[in-house]
Amino acid sequence: MRKQVLQVHEADNVLVALVDLPAQSTIQFQNTTYLLIENIPAKHKFFMLDMPAGVDVTMYGVLIGKTKMDVSKGQRVSTDNVSHAAQPYIRKPYSFQWQQPDISRFTNRTFNGYYRSDGSVGTANYWLFIPTVFCENRNLEIIKESLLHSLGYAVTDQYRAYANQLLAAVQNGENIDNVQFSPEQVQQSRFFPNVDGIKFLMHTGGCGGIRQDAALLSKLLAAYANHPNVAGITVLSLGCQNLQVDDFLKDIYRVNPSFDKPLHVFEQQQYSSEATLIADAIRETFKSLQIANQNTRKPAGLEHLCVGVKCGGSDGFSGISANPAVGYCADLVVALGGKVLLAEFPELCGVEQDLIDRTDDDEKANKFMRLMKEYEQQVEAAGSSFSMNPSPGNIKDGLITDAMKSAGAAKKGGSSPVVDVLDYTEKAIHPGLNLVLTPGNDVEATTGKVASGANLLLFTTGLGTPTGNPICATIKLSSNTTLANKMADIIDLNCGAIIDGEKTIQQMGEEILEFCIQVANGEKIPKAVQLQQDDFIPWKRGVSL
Repeated sequence: MRKQVLQVHEADNVLVALVDLPAQSTIQFQNTTYLLIENIPAKHKFFMLDMPAGVDVTMYGVLIGKTKMDVSKGQRVSTDNVSHAAQPYIRKPYSFQWQQPDISRFTNRTFNGYYRSDGSVGTANYWLFIPTVFCENRNLEIIKESLLHSLGYAVTDQYRAYANQLLAAVQNGENIDNVQFSPEQVQQSRFFPNVDGIKFLMHTGGCGGIRQDAALLSKLLAAYANHPNVAGITVLSLGCQNLQVDDFLKDIYRVNPSFDKPLHVFEQQQYSSEATLIADAIRETFKSLQIANQNTRKPAGLEHLCVGVKCGGSDGFSGISANPAVGYCADLVVALGGKVLLAEFPELCGVEQDLIDRTDDDEKANKFMRLMKEYEQQVEAAGSSFSMNPSPGNIKDGLITDAMKSAGAAKKGGSSPVVDVLDYTEKAIHPGLNLVLTPGNDVEATTGKVASGANLLLFTTGLGTPTGNPICATIKLSSNTTLANKMADIIDLNCGAIIDGEKTIQQMGEEILEFCIQVANGEKIPKAVQLQQDDFIPWKRGVSL
């Protein structure tokens, strides 16, 4: 029989409803009877005892808020009666010990990846087009339209076909409501089978803002150029922008002094016409694509996996199903010698102490505390706060405070020691769990994780989020079965089986790693890749939650 409620941690004073619980119903839990005084929707929480105003509300074993008024046993936790609160954090003497998971199932396993000259291994082989300034986006759109269709990388445009059918119906005087839409996508045969795609990093920066924005954008683009999933780069520049090509090249070689990937630069103000610029860029890229196609997949150990973990469109089940399952997978990756990237600093609010306690290096622990405090001060200076992080969708589905959301979000990182703390665009070089400074914003966060080296992304969602990345496969995991069935076109794995009592967190975590290996092999193509959800948003270090 499926459980009705869950106490996430023995120290918690709230229970999670796993199913809709009607008002006036009674719930038995650990020899205590709870009379529900109002409806408790699935994913929401209710108080385990009567509490006066100003009392700590605890979930996941940490402070997630304080009561704003007197509350009653069996009453629903809501924004009306609970306000955000998070425990303070300090550096303590390091005494953390980690219990590694059983990795026998994955010992000596490999995936077939693309080797680069610096020893890194990609899970894909992409050609990358980069504009140094937004002025070149239109030219890149023209190149994109030309290359993707001619080389077999464009998904057949079923929407264009549907529009043509509607047009024909109107011309023939027919009722367009009778024209049936076919959602089937057909992938063309690729001319270069060993080049997984041609991707375009269109953005709105490079000029017009402050010089610091252009400098940070340069570091971000340089990180993508150096990414192991990238075979080569074509750069389009206007010429007069803040982000100069020379600065971009310096950042590339700063990250990797032995950088040797094919790189073509075309500066429009050196040309007499756009047509010539575009033709030259297509021709020279085409030459290098022939070379990139000669790189084939070869076996690589799982220590070459660098997995970014992310949640978006979260619900009240995310922190008890999908996120812990991803966390168990993360622990497996770490135990196998790989890297895991946990970011979204606004969504680590309230669990800082746990992460600090798991960081054995004082300098790195202090760096994390400094970055967190600077970020929060910046947000507060703009008249906002971390407490405003939960979205209306989060709140509607049971995530009442930022600390509650954060405590569940942090589960994605697993339980291993923190080996490094990285500022935005810094590259992960140490095997293990790395903390990466990014906003919580879905695309800004995934963009930043890939800059730090993620060659796979695990993205959990409870509400459904159509998000991906141009060069890094994004694997979508549902926190609940209803979403997995409803939005099957974007969900790869259903962690709702944990809520349904069909699988344990450990079983789901192992299933996730198996899926990761298949994706890294090129055997499975995640839905976000199939749908070409190539989202890329640079962070300008402004206030973003």
